[in-house]
Amino acid sequence: MKKLQNDFPRLLQAFFTDRLIKQRRASPHTIAGYRDTFRLLLKFSHKRLNKLPSAIRNEDLDAPLVCAFLEHLERDRHISPRTRNVRLAAIHSFFQFLAFERPEHSAQIKRVLAIPTKRYVRRPVCFLTQSEIDALLAAPDTTTWVGRRDRTFLLLAVQTGLRVSELLSLRCQDVVLGTGAHVRCTGKGRKNRCTPLRKDSVIALRTWLKERDGEPEDPLFPSTRSGPLGSDGVEYLLRKHVATARIHCPSLQAKRVTAHVLRHSAAMDWLQHGVDRSVIALLLGHESAETTEIYLHASMKLKEQAIAKTKPKELRSRRYKPDDDLLAFLRNL
Repeated sequence: MKKLQNDFPRLLQAFFTDRLIKQRRASPHTIAGYRDTFRLLLKFSHKRLNKLPSAIRNEDLDAPLVCAFLEHLERDRHISPRTRNVRLAAIHSFFQFLAFERPEHSAQIKRVLAIPTKRYVRRPVCFLTQSEIDALLAAPDTTTWVGRRDRTFLLLAVQTGLRVSELLSLRCQDVVLGTGAHVRCTGKGRKNRCTPLRKDSVIALRTWLKERDGEPEDPLFPSTRSGPLGSDGVEYLLRKHVATARIHCPSLQAKRVTAHVLRHSAAMDWLQHGVDRSVIALLLGHESAETTEIYLHASMKLKEQAIAKTKPKELRSRRYKPDDDLLAFLRNL
């Protein structure tokens, strides 16, 4: 029995160190997501089973417990179905690993792997219009160091469409100015890509790099404590500047602006200026051009342009003639 009690912690550690890090070479973002999932799962199991995480056995993590955990996430933590599916994917990955390590638990493992993902409503993506972008870029106080950093960050985000993780991982050496100015980043799937810069972004980055005065390996956007700017810092600066921008642009009141909304805004701007979907997919680092179809659904302007190209049907207007009295009587019975 003691062996069984100590088996689960060892297998969970092996899943992260051997399967994810050594064999799959998963990205730090994937590992962090899986880590957070199992931290939540172990805390939930501790309360439900009254067992310390290190005392949990493989048999304890059965399908009813996993389903109860997913329901807890949606009911108590108010996560969306999409986030629920992400958590379930991490659990499925561990149980696929467990199937090779502990085939004697195959029946239990199959039941967990059979838990389906939840379908969800696919809403149009949220994006900012040009007037809303202008209001957001005008919000930071450029008389301060923080304000100049924030404006440069926001300008780069809405012009390049980089993911927030890609923006935060940028180093000073990743910015190439002059002829063919661009930024280099490593995106999902460890794909390296270069994104060209507009003239206004080049001017802002040149000024910022001069003020930043960092080494090539230093983060492009540091925090006020000289360390790298984190995701919490990005959320804070967005809340701060969006609140200021809403004063001058009331349409922002109805929008929840996140770093990913800035990415969507860049894609919508390219699409509305006639950039081909395959090029947009290339700029965003998408695996396939089909992923950019979400922007076609969100663009009312493109739909209006399509409708404007159609011709109205030529229908002749006719003079109204009332029904015969007898037919009208029968119709009204």
